[in-house]
Amino acid sequence: MDMVTIDGHLLSKMIVAGAEKLSAQKDYVDSLNVFPVPDGDTGTNMSLTALAAAREVEKLDTANVYDVAKAASNGALRGARGNSGVILSQLFRGFAKGLEGCTEAGVDELARALNKSVETAYKAVMKPKEGTILTVAREIGDKALEVSFETADLHTAMADIIKHGYVILNKTPDMLPVLKQAGVVDAGGYGLLTILDGCIEAADSNYVPPTLTQDAPAKLDIDFSALNSFSHEEITFGYCTEFFIIMDTANDDAEDALKDYLSDIGDSIVVVADDNFIKVHVHTDNPGLALEKALAFGALDGLKIENMRLQHAAVTSQPPAAMKADDPGFAPIEKTTGFVVVSVGEGFQTVFKGLGADVIIEGGQTMNPSTEDILAAVAKVRAESVIILPNNKNIVLAARQAADLCEDKKVFVVPTKSVPQGISALLAFAPLDDAEANATNMEEAAQLVRTGQITYAVRDTMIDDKEIKEGDFLCIVDGTIEIVSQALQTGAKALLDKMLADGGEVATIFYGADAQEADAEALGAYVAEKYPDCEVDVQCGAQPIYFYIFSVE
Repeated sequence: MDMVTIDGHLLSKMIVAGAEKLSAQKDYVDSLNVFPVPDGDTGTNMSLTALAAAREVEKLDTANVYDVAKAASNGALRGARGNSGVILSQLFRGFAKGLEGCTEAGVDELARALNKSVETAYKAVMKPKEGTILTVAREIGDKALEVSFETADLHTAMADIIKHGYVILNKTPDMLPVLKQAGVVDAGGYGLLTILDGCIEAADSNYVPPTLTQDAPAKLDIDFSALNSFSHEEITFGYCTEFFIIMDTANDDAEDALKDYLSDIGDSIVVVADDNFIKVHVHTDNPGLALEKALAFGALDGLKIENMRLQHAAVTSQPPAAMKADDPGFAPIEKTTGFVVVSVGEGFQTVFKGLGADVIIEGGQTMNPSTEDILAAVAKVRAESVIILPNNKNIVLAARQAADLCEDKKVFVVPTKSVPQGISALLAFAPLDDAEANATNMEEAAQLVRTGQITYAVRDTMIDDKEIKEGDFLCIVDGTIEIVSQALQTGAKALLDKMLADGGEVATIFYGADAQEADAEALGAYVAEKYPDCEVDVQCGAQPIYFYIFSVE
């Protein structure tokens, strides 16, 4: 029996099925990932994006096809991860735009929505490349228009459309030399077709997905050897940086200004404006510059920074399915430089992991790791050289002792005395430089950061002619108690004033486990109003002991 329309209930079922099918095959899609960067995460990122869309449609119970498509669009955009995930979110977004005003969708509406999805996705990508998910999506849209003149049966139309998609996917190695070199088809295109296979299977129980016709991997056993064709050092820009900019009203001017700026410091740029936020994805060697520019437009949320060189090295160091780590001939790839970082607080640890920390030792004030602890952490890092960031003046000596005792690796200590200094140091890392040069440059970058901390007194005392009572709030700048206050917020404002008295371009407020987010946001608003030339960011550090940690650069 012909199927001539899709309603909201069926579309919801199709989207969920598509997301689940990709989730089941995400590892294989990861193994195909060599463009734009061979970091092995395209399947994972697309899967997480599609599952975010699926979660939103599962909340609905409506026969309205546009309402379901709109919900999927919202979920995908907010859940988008990575370059491929953001592009997929734009395909969802355009698809919803194409169905606006529809309660049901037939072949004509489907064709219009697919072409609108391509238009939206191409608009979001600054430098589209042929042989990618965009090419596959565009060809699918063109085929949908063609079959809309030939049949009104959705089963027939969808099967013809996706069959053509596989034909184009098999041609992607001829369009993009890096794919041909690695012997794979485009990962993003494969991921898109996997989603569509799942969608059609949910609508047509007789549907049989096409198969790849080229010699590129068509079986679903996971082999990451394709990524070994590339050195992680060949990745032009090392940090995959993503975030939301929260704005009262997002607009085209802000979107265009961000695209222009980001094109000067990176590539793989996707900038998308929605009603009250802008989603940004960029590959860059200077995530801090991207964040500073973004802060000029609004508050940041959903920050994610990943070191793609380390991702690539980690993926390619995995043995293929037929070989185990203890088999003869297996030699895991080692990095040139790795990092051991001392930090505490879930928020800070997330930031350090995103910036490429290999091993994080939980520690800090009152929780000083031993030399043995640091040596054990260094031993876990598979790299020729290791840079240690102690992030506390009381840990620097133990770190240096560990460096002296280590015999099988070159170990350098950047004597960071606070977590903000450690963050600044990691942002200054230059992958093409050797560890010794990096240690010097990272130390110079750390010294440009002033650190403020607020904790409380555990007993009555007198320090530097300051009378301190138990329970008072101690406001510290670079290790020196500058202000004693009986009220947390009052002391915090006074400390920020002191740190910004001589100027500052960027101020970051990290609130701890015992501080309230609303109070931290109020401090951010205070700085923004009183120091309009200073960009301010508020983040959750979740650190113990210190209610707030301030960074001023």
